[in-house]
Formats: sequence, structure tokens, C-alpha cells
Amino acid sequence: MNKNTIEQPYEKFVKYGAGSLSESELLAIILRTGTKDLSALEIAGNVLSLGKYPREGLLGLYDVSLDELCKIKGVGMVKAIKLKALTEVSMRMHRACAKSGFKADNPSSVADYFMEDLRHLDHETVMLCGLDAKLQLLFSTKVSEGSVNMSLISPRTVFLKALKGKAVYIILVHNHPSGDPTPSCADFELTESIDDAGRMLEIKLLDHIIIGDNKYYSFKEEGRLKRRKE
Repeated sequence: MNKNTIEQPYEKFVKYGAGSLSESELLAIILRTGTKDLSALEIAGNVLSLGKYPREGLLGLYDVSLDELCKIKGVGMVKAIKLKALTEVSMRMHRACAKSGFKADNPSSVADYFMEDLRHLDHETVMLCGLDAKLQLLFSTKVSEGSVNMSLISPRTVFLKALKGKAVYIILVHNHPSGDPTPSCADFELTESIDDAGRMLEIKLLDHIIIGDNKYYSFKEEGRLKRRKE
């Protein structure tokens, strides 16, 4: 077979469907052409080799830069941009699907909504969700980037945004770049301070969710939010 074509992956796609293709074959279709010495399938394999444990294969595309991709023989800037665009498309598709099933009183639904946006980050990012009286999502906005501690995130910062957005309820969501969503001492302190401030302002903290790598921790599910009368 001519190394500059990808007849085999295309034919396999048509005959057996996308699910029959390997990750390399799927990427080869995106890359479309190879070089004089390398087929698109071989280049795709080299691209996938950039992924490092525990985010190997296609997941590794979220972490590699355009410069790293361009260093692979047969991958110029145009193909590198296509590959990075692929990761953005996948995140947006996931977000759109998750949004259609978003339920503020369901921690799993909330975690799913933010999972693809947050689990690939190499730094902590804190998001605030504002909800109306019927638990409909009014807004989601970034509160902080960096470490979760009281010097970077204060009740004042959170509730200024909540009041501006006319929220009746709020949910905090942040990620742990390590992939382990187990709360730290700072996470517990932050949750308690936001919960206490919300009581005084009559804006209830429904949950604080920590995103890991395809897993999450919910303060609500774990019974770590103070009980109070509505």
C-alpha cells in the first residue's frame, strides 16, 4: 500500500464502523496523509506514544503542546492544530451532552458536567455554579486558579458573584490535578466557611464537588455539609 494513503482504515470504517478502528487508525483518518517514509498510520502511532502514564493514548493529546506535536516527523503545524482541535471538539461534545442532563441536586450529574473541562488541567481551578429557586443553572463562572486555600478564595469573593448572578443556591466545583479527588484540610475549611456564610446570606451551598480523573468527591453525598432547615 502507498504510504501516503490510508485506504485500509477508511475501508475498515466503511465495512465495520468506527468502533472497529484502533486509536491509531482513527487518528490516521484525521491526519489523512503520511510522508515518503511513513504512513499516516505510523505517524498516528508516534503521536499516541507522546501520552505518558496514566494518560496514555488519545488522552495524552490533552496534555501535549503544538510544539511537541510538530516535532514528530510528518506532523506540521496544520496537522498539529487538527489534533488539538480534536481534543477541544471532544470536550465540547461531552459538555453539550452533560448539560442536557444537568441536575443540580444530583452530584454525579454535576461532576459529569465539569469532568472533561477540569480533569485534564495541570493546576487547580475553582468554579462556582449559581442556581435559581427551582435549581435551574443560572451561571457557572471561574472563581480562582491555583491552590484552594483561604487566601485565594474567600466567602466574600464567592458571594459577590452569587449575589450579582441572583443565585438562590450555589455549588462549588474544583479539580485535583493529581487525579485523586480526596479532600484536603483546605478543602474542608473552605467548604465550612462558604457553608456558614451562605446561612447568613440565605444562599445555600448545595454541594462542593472535587473532580479527579474520571471520579469525584461530593461533600453532599458524603454527608459533610451541615444539615439545616429550608
